[in-house]
Amino acid sequence: MLRIAVPNKGSLSDRASAMLREAGYQQRKEAKELVLVDPGNAVEFFYLRPRDIAVYVSSGRLDLGITGRDLLVESGANAEEVLALGFGRSTFRYAVKPGWARDTADFDGLTIATSYEGIVAKHLAASGIQASVVHLDGAVETAIELGVAQVVADVVETGTSLRNAGLEVLGEPVMESEAVVIRRPGADAGSQEAKARQFLRRLKGVLVAGAYVMMDYDCRAEDLEGAVALTPGLEAPTVSPLHNEGWVAVRAMVPAAEAQRIMDDLYELGARAILTTAIHACRL
Repeated sequence: MLRIAVPNKGSLSDRASAMLREAGYQQRKEAKELVLVDPGNAVEFFYLRPRDIAVYVSSGRLDLGITGRDLLVESGANAEEVLALGFGRSTFRYAVKPGWARDTADFDGLTIATSYEGIVAKHLAASGIQASVVHLDGAVETAIELGVAQVVADVVETGTSLRNAGLEVLGEPVMESEAVVIRRPGADAGSQEAKARQFLRRLKGVLVAGAYVMMDYDCRAEDLEGAVALTPGLEAPTVSPLHNEGWVAVRAMVPAAEAQRIMDDLYELGARAILTTAIHACRL
């Protein structure tokens, strides 16, 4: 069976399991379940701490895993990102007391508190900054107030915790993170490759289904070229003649984020009976 690691808790857990269900895989019904076998898809899911998943995948004990990009980099494990999943987005930033530093070049000789030593050490080395790093398991925003460090580095989603602690983010993001599928480099030569490709293909289908809607409308044949320019589809739209001579029905996939604007433009062009429907699954 294909062996896949899934976050057992935290911000990535529910979204990862929901996406896997949309992709047609069974998922656990209770949080205490650590292993679930999906015999119909020949997959075995292991529910692990998100921070540990990259280590298990890099060992070769598991074929694939879902974790955060930040946790992959932090682990230093021999695993690589193969697919970004579009949820669990966050940024990794430095923060200081307002006016205390102008940019990261001012960090030389200072102490930085973080729960992500690997990410910080890698960024400091790449930037040529000589600073000390102290590890804290959580609530790093209090480190400056308590005199443990002059700078903190942490995952930032809204920045509320940092602002409440009287801190402000400094400089450009160290990295942008989101949920990703990972695997061990070179693993694609293994016996499980066909199943792994199918797994990734299903997840890509879920991503596309969420990003597009199916749009149907009627338009006059004389307006068809203009309408098709608005809804080119992926290869080409489906066009069918209507009972009323001179009219055609058109169907095409369009980006969900642009659907309302496209509907307005089609209506102005003369199209009617314009509707959109959600796409639950697809293969491209």
